[in-house]
Amino acid sequence: MNLEIPRKFAPLINQAQQVAREVFRPISRKYDLAEHEYPSELDMFASIMDGMNDGAADGGTGAGKLARSDNNGGTGNRNGTNMKTVLGLTELCWGDVGLALSIPRQGLGNSAIAAVANDEQLARLGNTWAAMAITEPGAGSDTAAIRTTATEDGDDYVINGEKIYVTAGERADAVVVWATLDRNKGRAAIKSFVVEKGTPGMTVERLEKKLGIRASDTAAIRFDNCRVPRENLLGDPDISVEKGFAGAMQTFDNTRPVVAGMAIGVASAALQKTRELIALTGTDLEYRHQTWTQPAVTRELQLMEAELEAARLLTLRAAWMADNGLPNSKEASIAKAKAGRVGNTITLRCVELCGSLGYGETELLEKWARDSKILDIFEGTQQIQLLIIARRLLGKSSAELK
Repeated sequence: MNLEIPRKFAPLINQAQQVAREVFRPISRKYDLAEHEYPSELDMFASIMDGMNDGAADGGTGAGKLARSDNNGGTGNRNGTNMKTVLGLTELCWGDVGLALSIPRQGLGNSAIAAVANDEQLARLGNTWAAMAITEPGAGSDTAAIRTTATEDGDDYVINGEKIYVTAGERADAVVVWATLDRNKGRAAIKSFVVEKGTPGMTVERLEKKLGIRASDTAAIRFDNCRVPRENLLGDPDISVEKGFAGAMQTFDNTRPVVAGMAIGVASAALQKTRELIALTGTDLEYRHQTWTQPAVTRELQLMEAELEAARLLTLRAAWMADNGLPNSKEASIAKAKAGRVGNTITLRCVELCGSLGYGETELLEKWARDSKILDIFEGTQQIQLLIIARRLLGKSSAELK
């Protein structure tokens, strides 16, 4: 087992570090205070990413490139788009999570398009900035409770319902909407539809005010007889009880390791800054002493570093499996659960360890603590991840283990 990051990814990591340091960090507090104001500084960075991806011989990087690999002949030696995206987002979120979520054409909806779209849809929608609309007022983590409907009408589907907590819902060029074709058939009838901005019947009702990631807009959207063409349905249009809604859920097997990487990035930032601040007090932070002879703060920092490293390795494993076409639903949930919990725990503890510097706005520690919480919630809460892991380990269905 080789635990080193492949050398070919070094330029990507260095570039992401530079962007995080030179672009994100300087404007981080600005857009935390100016919630809902669009970070126009990201436009140039997004254009550079687009150019790099268009000319990439290895498939590129980012949310819009997270399609799963074929099995690769069983050789199990591929490190590709999923790994690159995890590594890149980890570094960008060392800079700022909210800004990383605001990069044009890097929305969760782009991941859904990459995961299940056919060739025609990829050609038509591949460069669209797409948000993802799943959560409803009465259906959070329980996707089977989705009430938004898509009714077939000639060559179109007519969508009715309400979605909340849509990341980039106002800024994006399109929204990937989860809706049911038949409420009586449960999850099997849930499909995803690309609804382009400006489509009659789609209305942004409000933008949420949030604890963290304030640079990213979070919208509530209503669909009132919103008509979308049949060709904007992603994946198989047939309702199959045997297959369930695996096509829609496949998106998460790719993106949960990315969210885990984001949590690792912000926790790394907090740990690094905490070490720097504590070192100014003259505290010995070296590893040469036994734990029982170290200052308590040194011992605690090292324990947090160990937890973060465990989360990092789990995350890289889940991304590697996706790159090699291996089933990784359990591993993706393990990585997301571990990194989400560890990231939030570390950032909060760093605030405590740094006292007034941690709690005040002279440093970014308090902001990182606020930002980190969402990474343990969205794309499946901590509790939902543990349920998924238990089902995979025990071989139980969602009906058998709730």
